[in-house]
Amino acid sequence: MPELPEVESLSSALGERLRGARVAGVTLRSVAALKTYDPPLDALCGLAVRGGTRHGKFIDLQLPPLHLIVHLSRGGWIRLRDAATERAPVSLRGPLALSLGFEDGRGIDITEHGKDKRLAVYVVRDPREVPGIARLGPDALDAAFDVAALGTLLSGQHGTIKSVLADQRLIAGIGNAYSDEMLHVARLSPFRRADTLTAEEVATLHVAMREILEDALAEARAASPETLKSAKKLRMRVHGRTGEACPVCGDTVREVAFTTRSFQYCARCQTGGRVYADRRMSRLLK
Repeated sequence: MPELPEVESLSSALGERLRGARVAGVTLRSVAALKTYDPPLDALCGLAVRGGTRHGKFIDLQLPPLHLIVHLSRGGWIRLRDAATERAPVSLRGPLALSLGFEDGRGIDITEHGKDKRLAVYVVRDPREVPGIARLGPDALDAAFDVAALGTLLSGQHGTIKSVLADQRLIAGIGNAYSDEMLHVARLSPFRRADTLTAEEVATLHVAMREILEDALAEARAASPETLKSAKKLRMRVHGRTGEACPVCGDTVREVAFTTRSFQYCARCQTGGRVYADRRMSRLLK
């Protein structure tokens, strides 16, 4: 799933490339993807793009007085079509969920691959009309979200630190991949209860959070939207690298797998050598 660095880069790129472009037409291919009905989708026609921004992991394409909000979920993406070389897909089959055409001949295609159909598109007058945006916690890169703020938040959470980091209602922008990376850098077990972290551990985690996201954001901004996904995979230390060697200690990267997701960690760096079984209700392996 695209997270803060990728969503920030994609939002900015779309806003910059499409600034001033006026919508000529909208085609909906997946009715399930559209979550709003007022304003209607065709209300976008005739509106010009002012820019693109991000709310957590939501993309906001600004078309005053409206906003086209997109949550890409696990399999979604937005691709810009060049007027000189490409046409919008015409088949009702395939991954295309929604396409916008502009008066200059360009367009964007919003697609979703895979079986987990959770892509969400909203047309709203105010981004806060989107329930997921209204519920967002502080942004992970907000300057006000300092060590003290993180410590206060964690002290009231009884869940695992892994689940807290990826809960958008608590911290906006972090998902499965970057939470794996942060915990590895901070040398924290994904299964530690959030409210048991010491002040020193909170400080270490905050540093890891900022470094991981800022470095990833810098790299994402330097990449083209077409290469964002592949670039993200390449910079992962442990996430998605089950069975490979930990880049810090050389131990094997382990995986805990659930029904629809999995995460990775290094037992030597993070759990004192303890290995967890990769099924939801398993006991700790000894």
